Amino acid sequence: MTSVASDDLSGTEPLVARLGRAGQRLRHADRARPWMLDTAVVVLVLLLFCLPDLLHAVGGDGPHRFRAAFTRLSAAGTAATQAGLVLPLLWRRRAPAVAFGAVTAVFVLQWSIGVALRADVALFVALYSLALHGRLRQLPWACAALAGALGLVAVRVSVAVPAGDALFFLLSTATAALALGLMIRIRRAQLAGLRERAARLEVERDQRGRLAVAAERTRVAREMHDIVGHNLSVIITLADAGAYATAAAPERGQEALRLIGDTGRQALSELRRVLGVLREADGPRAGPELSPQPGLKDVDALCEGVRAAGLEVVYRTAGDVDSLDSGVQLTVYRIVQEALTNTLKHAGAGSRANLSVVVADARLTIAVQDSGPPAPAGRAGPANEEGHGLVGMRERAALYGGHVSAGPAGPGWTVRAVLDLTPRGGSG
Repeated sequence: MTSVASDDLSGTEPLVARLGRAGQRLRHADRARPWMLDTAVVVLVLLLFCLPDLLHAVGGDGPHRFRAAFTRLSAAGTAATQAGLVLPLLWRRRAPAVAFGAVTAVFVLQWSIGVALRADVALFVALYSLALHGRLRQLPWACAALAGALGLVAVRVSVAVPAGDALFFLLSTATAALALGLMIRIRRAQLAGLRERAARLEVERDQRGRLAVAAERTRVAREMHDIVGHNLSVIITLADAGAYATAAAPERGQEALRLIGDTGRQALSELRRVLGVLREADGPRAGPELSPQPGLKDVDALCEGVRAAGLEVVYRTAGDVDSLDSGVQLTVYRIVQEALTNTLKHAGAGSRANLSVVVADARLTIAVQDSGPPAPAGRAGPANEEGHGLVGMRERAALYGGHVSAGPAGPGWTVRAVLDLTPRGGSG
């Protein structure tokens, strides 16, 4: 039983597909030549409903028993009345209210003199077109006019058919035409809304893609700045120190060169890691060599590298720093890295920097204070440059609801960052 039903359904699929393709071709042709469809409708009505009455009027045969009670027009009068009923359908889509009004006027005039024609079907076609293409506020007036016209027809045909039966049949036909027009209109509106929504979703998808690309570029640029800026500052400081120490203490110059090589290799390794994830892997061997993101455990090594460049760093922590998640630890590491880089760049070798990372009351505070004197007209540091360094620190702190401040404090310069460690999504 189920197989028979499935066979019946499968047999209808090619027919439905063909009808769908035919309807699509018809819509394309209608958009290219809108007059063609209207002309085809008029020609079809003329052939099916006007030609039989016209041939009957020319032949002069005795009328049908139903028409015996109605006025009989000549061939010219019949053709003129049919033209008045059918030709306004050429404007049924461009001016549906005008076309309906013209057809209704001819219809009322025709039945006022007691003439019955098959071309009266044009009135229902005009009503359908008005419901589909016209303004909705025009429908109540059109329905009122139609009801009056159909009432006149019911009175005229009461000599052959009971007026109630005739009126019921006519109103049912009009209701069907009106309902069909409204149903197709609603369906088209729904399809247009779906197409608009799909287009809007496609635009939003493209915008989200562009925003994601921009955000990723910003993140990579920030990582590149942190890696390259810090390591280059250390390399430059070591190179300057090695140049001065070569003549007086050759062993110190060799040590500086060794540290420059180590720092350069570390920078190259981190750059490969950052750039490697941006490439598409061609195979298991082509993927980038990944390593964990730096965290608080790597701050000691960071401080050692800065000390090797000649900056004395005193590092201390307070609170439960080991329980911080990896995202917070990476943020702390990058902020400390940028702050020490600026200290090394602007305070110079031989200065002293106090670094503290303190966790207390769901807040994490990072403070880097150096002993170098501020520049005369405002230190050329992060607070005045407003370059990638301070902007990157502020962006990283903002991810955790924090802020960064930088400026002169005492004899040197202080960078202070505060992060909010309150879990997101909690009650509030």
